[in-house]
Amino acid sequence: MATFKGTVKKNDLEGGFWELHADDGKKYQLQGGDAGLQKEGARVEISGSVEKSAFGIGMTGPILAVKSYKPVK
Repeated sequence: MATFKGTVKKNDLEGGFWELHADDGKKYQLQGGDAGLQKEGARVEISGSVEKSAFGIGMTGPILAVKSYKPVK
């Protein structure tokens, strides 16, 4: 499991999905979490894993399976 820090953004493609725009410049399609994570512009730290063999409809980046998260400044 790894830690990822960045900003949550909504992507409206194909009905919409949530992404993490990480501080290192990478984008991840979020899988899991709850309504507390799904807030446009939220700054968060996510513990999870990148699902290397999975892909979603967004195809904007790898899928990040969320195990836990917390808000950060």
